[in-house]
Amino acid sequence: MSDNGDTAKPQRVSRLADLAAASVPVTEPMAEPTDEETVAQREFARLLGEFRRSAVLVPFDEFGSLWTADFGGVRWICAFSDEEALARFAVARGDAGREWVYRTVLGARLLDVMVPMLPGPGGVALDAGSADGVVFPPVAGVVPDGVVVDLGESGTGAGTR
Repeated sequence: MSDNGDTAKPQRVSRLADLAAASVPVTEPMAEPTDEETVAQREFARLLGEFRRSAVLVPFDEFGSLWTADFGGVRWICAFSDEEALARFAVARGDAGREWVYRTVLGARLLDVMVPMLPGPGGVALDAGSADGVVFPPVAGVVPDGVVVDLGESGTGAGTR
């Protein structure tokens, strides 16, 4: 595409942009969302609200810190909906034989208090490694505004953090 004889450079879209588009309810869409997109946005909003009100299990690592995993440039706090989900995670990791220390934490506290304490972009992965798992990425409407990754005009994922 060109404008006044100049050719536009293709924009690089980050994985965070994909997460944001798939996860966050759109408040001011650029184009009318399809029925399928609207349903997906409403479902995610419902899941987010339910997560924020729920107590989840957060395991600790061998250093006494919240169990986290780095993926796609984001530090994910791993949380589990119940002991069975945590046990499945432990088995999948080959760590079923060790003692897993965990704490029960309200989902809202993870998103509003713990994510901002992480170094760099952070979110929460609920039931990591499960077919029913859900991620709550560092985007507007999910985490506090001060730790939202600013996708900017180019969608490169250049963050404010």
